[in-house]
Order: sequence, then structure tokens, then C-alpha cells
Amino acid sequence: MTELLHAAVSPPNVLATGLLVFVLLYWLVVILGLLDFKTLDVQTGHDFDVPHDVHVGTDASGMGVSWLNHALAFFNLGRVPLMVFLSFVALPLWVGSILLNYYLGNESWLLGLGLLVPLFIGSLLLAKVLTLPFVHLFAAMERNHDEGAQPLGKVCTVLLPATHERLGQVSVQLRSGAPLMLNVRAASPTTELRKGDSALIIDYDAQRRCYLIEPYDVA
Repeated sequence: MTELLHAAVSPPNVLATGLLVFVLLYWLVVILGLLDFKTLDVQTGHDFDVPHDVHVGTDASGMGVSWLNHALAFFNLGRVPLMVFLSFVALPLWVGSILLNYYLGNESWLLGLGLLVPLFIGSLLLAKVLTLPFVHLFAAMERNHDEGAQPLGKVCTVLLPATHERLGQVSVQLRSGAPLMLNVRAASPTTELRKGDSALIIDYDAQRRCYLIEPYDVA
């Protein structure tokens, strides 16, 4: 056990160990109920916004976003939560790093960093395979969640500012349970909703995977 701990914190393995420790701490916080396991989630689709002060060609920007979306989808990200996928990356990466550096007798941080590159690529591909069963599981969970929680027509509170082009987030209180957090955009191109505003959920945009909202006067 002492040898394993020494190997885990040795220079060639410290990065892999750090990633594994981060994942373990994250799940500990989730178990304690301080975070939702989808807190650091990512989505594929058209949710990547280019800042207005960055001038890039439309074709280059679109190709970059498309490439990123395809890469995320290839590794099942957007269909399984990011931290679930990262967990399946971190463990084989750490085990592979420990074993490879042990059998090579390597104590060099630089060589260990070089070995992490193929190990990381292999761990990504392994994680893709290992998360395939979870794709169907989370898809079924999402369908059940949507069937049991219909936010359309509900009044919500804006948590993150939203416009027609920029993705925001709202909280909506259903009849039972904790408030539901939803990704949203303003239904009108001229509307801007700020944090703390009340809004009405009027539709769902299946293409961009978010709800459409409009300002609502609760008075």
C-alpha cells in the first residue's frame, strides 16, 4: 500500500493522480448533496456562442463549432454527463500511468508527461466504449423526467441572463419536488431577460435543445 501511494504521488504519475482525486472529490460532494451530478455537464448542438467582439469568418466559425459538436458526440458527451465520462477516463488513465511507469522504471516527470498522451487517448476511447450502456440509461431517465415534469406555460425566474442568441438558465417550481433548472433563450430577437426577471415558458426548441421564454409581469 505504501509503495502504491509513493508511486501515485511520484512525478510521472502526479497529473493522473490529480485528475483521479478531482473526480473522487466531485463524487463525494455529489453524495453529500452539495452538487447535482450534472452541474458540470456539456451539451452538443448549437449552444456555443462566439463573442461579439471576436471577428471570425462565418464559415470558419461554423466549421469549428461543427467539428467540436461531432467530437463531443463521438465520445457520448451530451448523452451522458461530463463527470460520468470523465470518471471512466480518469481511472484507466491512472492505472495505466502507474503500471507503465512502474514497469519502465521511470521516475522522470518529462517522460511521464509524454507517456500520458497515448494513455489519455486510449482512456478516451475506452471511456467511449464503457459509457455506451449509460447512453440508453440517461436517455430513458430524461424521457421519464420530461414526461413527469412539463414546464410549458409555467412562470419561471431567470438565473442567468438570456437573449434570443445567448443561452441562459431559469428556475421553475413545479407542483412537487425541488425547482427545475432549464436552459432557455428569449423567444423574441429583441428581448433581453436579466437575472431575477420573471418569465413565461412558451415553447421548446428541439433543434437547439432549450426552452423559449418571454417576459412575464407577475404583478
